[in-house]
Amino acid sequence: MKKILFVLSTFVMMLLVFSGCGANTNQSADSSSSSGSGEKTVLKVGATPVPHEEILEQVKDDLAKEGIDLQITEFNDYVQPNMALNDKELDANFFQHEPYLENFNAEHGMELVNAGGIHIEPMGLYSHKIKNLDEIKDGAQIAIPNDPTNGGRALLLLQQANLIKLKDGIGVKATVQDIVDNPKNIKIQEIEAAQLPRSLDDVDAAVINTNFAVQADLVPTKDALVIEDSSSPYVNIIAVRKGDENRPEIKKLVAALQSEKIKNFIEEKYKGAIVPAF
Repeated sequence: MKKILFVLSTFVMMLLVFSGCGANTNQSADSSSSSGSGEKTVLKVGATPVPHEEILEQVKDDLAKEGIDLQITEFNDYVQPNMALNDKELDANFFQHEPYLENFNAEHGMELVNAGGIHIEPMGLYSHKIKNLDEIKDGAQIAIPNDPTNGGRALLLLQQANLIKLKDGIGVKATVQDIVDNPKNIKIQEIEAAQLPRSLDDVDAAVINTNFAVQADLVPTKDALVIEDSSSPYVNIIAVRKGDENRPEIKKLVAALQSEKIKNFIEEKYKGAIVPAF
C-alpha cells in the first residue's frame, strides 16, 4: 500500500512539474509574439495640403521601415493645426514659420516649439488683372493675409516693390497703420490667408503665401509680379509641444524631412517656388 501511495504521489508531482513548465513556455511565447509583432509607433502630423502634405507623403515609407506609422491630417487654415497640437490631438504639425509660431504662442498662451526647419516658401504678389507692377493704378485694391505675422511680411513685400513705404525699423510687425507713404493710394484689404487666391477676381492684386498659391495652380516663379528671394528668414518648420522635440519618433521625422531625398524632391517638383532650408 505504501508503495502504491509513493508511486501515485510521484506521478502527481511529475504532472505538476510538467504543467508548470508548460505554463512558462506559453508565457514566453506570448511575450515573444508581442515584442516581435512589428507594431508601429503612430505619429500624427497635421499639415496644409501643398506643399506640406505632399512632402510628408514622401517620407511615409521611410518612417515605416523605422517602425513609425505616419498619419497625416489635412488642414486648410493656420489656426486649427496649432490648436489640435496643443490639445494633444496631434504629435506635430507642418505648415508654419517660426515668427508665426512665436506670435501664436504669445496670443494663445501656448508652448509650441520648433523641432526643425524644412523649407522656405517665398511670398509673392499675384494678379488676374495686370501683368506687371507698372500697371497698378491709383486707388488699386491689394489684398494681404489678415494674421499679424504674414500681414507684416506682405507689407514688407509691397515695400520691396516700391508700392508703399513703412515706418523705419518696423519689420515683420508692420500693420497698415505703419504705412508712411502710399503714392498710389493703394487700398489694403486684409483677408484670411487661405481665401486670398479666391480674391484675385475681386481685387487688383493679392499677396499670397506660396502654399496657397501653388494649391491654386499659380506658379510663383512665373506668375508672381514680385516675390521674396531665397534669403527670406521664414523657414517652414516642424512644430511640437515643448519637451516633445527630443522624442525619438520626432527626431526621425525631422531627419527624414531633412534628407537628400527630400531636398531633391523639393527642387525637382517645385522648381524654385519652394527652397530647401537644410
